[in-house]
Amino acid sequence: MKSLINKKVLLIICGGIAAYKSLELIRLLKKNGANIKTILTKSGSEFVTPLSITSLSQSKVYQDLFSLEDEAEMDHISLSRWSDLILIAPATANTISKLANGISDDLASTVALASNKKIFIAPAMNVRMWEHKSTKDNIKKLKSYNYKLIGPEIGDMACGEYGEGKMSEPTSILKELNNYFDTLNSNSKYKAIVTAGPTHEYIDPVRYITNKSSGKQGYEIAKSLSNKGFETTLISGPTNLEVDDNVNLIKVETAEEMFRATQNSLPADVAVFSAAVGDYKVKDIQKVKIKKQDNLNLKLEKNMDILNYVSNHNSLRPKLVIGFAAETNDLENYSIKKLNDKNCDWIVANDVSNKNIGFNSDFNEVSIFFKKGNKEKLSYKHKSEISDEIVEKIINHLN
Repeated sequence: MKSLINKKVLLIICGGIAAYKSLELIRLLKKNGANIKTILTKSGSEFVTPLSITSLSQSKVYQDLFSLEDEAEMDHISLSRWSDLILIAPATANTISKLANGISDDLASTVALASNKKIFIAPAMNVRMWEHKSTKDNIKKLKSYNYKLIGPEIGDMACGEYGEGKMSEPTSILKELNNYFDTLNSNSKYKAIVTAGPTHEYIDPVRYITNKSSGKQGYEIAKSLSNKGFETTLISGPTNLEVDDNVNLIKVETAEEMFRATQNSLPADVAVFSAAVGDYKVKDIQKVKIKKQDNLNLKLEKNMDILNYVSNHNSLRPKLVIGFAAETNDLENYSIKKLNDKNCDWIVANDVSNKNIGFNSDFNEVSIFFKKGNKEKLSYKHKSEISDEIVEKIINHLN
């Protein structure tokens, strides 16, 4: 498993009987060339000892959030930044609940909350605990936060019961981590452009015309592409959203600025146009504020159609061009028309008249219309999960 060579893995061991498997996991990670640092929770130390972990990992074990020695050598922020990924194995119901609800009362939960790296969790608990609604809700939350789940498996448990809840075997976990790094390596050759958010078309210095858009779906797509190894540029209109450090953010305000930024970001392998770009701009922008009048006539002219421009570019057209359609009625017909008129490869469409998936919602439900004539519906889920599904389809298309 060459993809693990020299990768930095921060392993968090929590308090469950499956903690003994973490020792074999450390051995396998070391054998395959990974560098390991370990956090052992207080409960975890009831099952495995720091001495056993140190002997296998050949590095110090971190345990106490308030240790003067640990904080002087490497505080919880630095520890989270050091890693290429974080693996929590076993992940108990207690730890999963903390992470889902933002509780950071020990070193393990604080490091996870402070991290900007990919976090994998390998749950391990009794079958009834795993099936409990609160656990399911917490797992759903963590997935929306872009945590990656490994397992659990079905089988006999230490408590004598049988069912789902067993921690995955170390070899299975190792394979998942290797696949993750392998995907990053294989996708690093690809360059992606994503547009997101609204544009502002000024009337005068204090007024503008705009389209409704939170930018959330576009930001999530950029994040997912970056997480999968793409060199990602996000061209964003005005939003209050934060972007991952690995994403190259270009802030713009007007459609003209977004067009120029897109031009300058080409060539690319994939371009995702999720921005709500203003179709029109004011022809004569006033240099001073217009005073209130009974009637105000504005002369508008068309903005450059960015999607159409890129889709029909002879030399710099990306291998895959994806447009978005926010519709309030007749979604399929309008989406197919846009697909054909713009000459793009896919149209991702959603019904913004539905308040549950409309503007500013964290959730979405979309239909993807493909150039070949087929379509696929992605059911209602968090926008981060929608983005992951779209990006998986992008990867499959490019490969």
